[in-house]
Amino acid sequence: MQSCFADRFVAQVETFGPLCVGIDPHAGKIPALFGGDTPDGLKNWGEAIVQQVASRAGIVKPQVGLFERHGWRGLQALERICETAREAGLLVLMDAKRGDIGSTAEGYAAAYLAQDAPFFCDALTVSPYMGLDTLEPHVRVAEATGKGVIVLARTSNPGAADYQLKHYDGKPLFGHVVESLAPLMQRLTGNSGWSGLMLVAGATGPDEAIGIRDMAPQSLFLVPGYGAQGAGARDAVAGFVNGQGGCVNASRSVTFCEQDDDNRDISRWQQKIGQAIAAAQADLKAALAPTA
Repeated sequence: MQSCFADRFVAQVETFGPLCVGIDPHAGKIPALFGGDTPDGLKNWGEAIVQQVASRAGIVKPQVGLFERHGWRGLQALERICETAREAGLLVLMDAKRGDIGSTAEGYAAAYLAQDAPFFCDALTVSPYMGLDTLEPHVRVAEATGKGVIVLARTSNPGAADYQLKHYDGKPLFGHVVESLAPLMQRLTGNSGWSGLMLVAGATGPDEAIGIRDMAPQSLFLVPGYGAQGAGARDAVAGFVNGQGGCVNASRSVTFCEQDDDNRDISRWQQKIGQAIAAAQADLKAALAPTA
């Protein structure tokens, strides 16, 4: 069995900082110098992003849906990018948001979390809103392979208000979800004291993130919403404790920061992306620094 995901995660963040770089190949955004919006373009661009992340941050998060639009060739590109990330020593959080019952959930777990999974990753995002039985297959496989499971709690999109923030029995729906996860969190807790049953806690809801931390003191957070979605660094780390507690994702703000004619120059592209990653990492570290 591999070492516990939570312990590997904590070590990576201690070494590099809390930034997680999203690899989101949006349509029409892949620079022509990599091959444009084609399967080969996605692969070339994604591997180039990995090269810029290495030594600046320790975690990447590919968005599966943006690869799936290219069919099996897009998934082949995803597979290669994840392998490249592993070879570079990065943790890979697979953003697939799977959620289904029984044998279907077992199939997702086998595809992403099993020891011989075709799509390598260290952890997988899942939706809990069909019930705890949909999470159990993922947690069971993660226990056996030293992987992590990332559960949607309070997401960063405006539509979170439609369901997640609705109150009943004295608390919002996401609060009921978080409280129900305590036994699963315990099963994926490492020697660090943190649990690899991570929670998505959007930077656009810092007050809710603080509330989630109170309910789940040992759970690591994956925080979307920083950067292009509008949240600042201090909001993004609102649910962290003593500078620890998770990672903050940035995608478009660091991977598509350079969209002018100089995008045809690989050395300039590398410089701009590298600078954007380093700047985001420094911004988050500053937000976590103790204040006098």
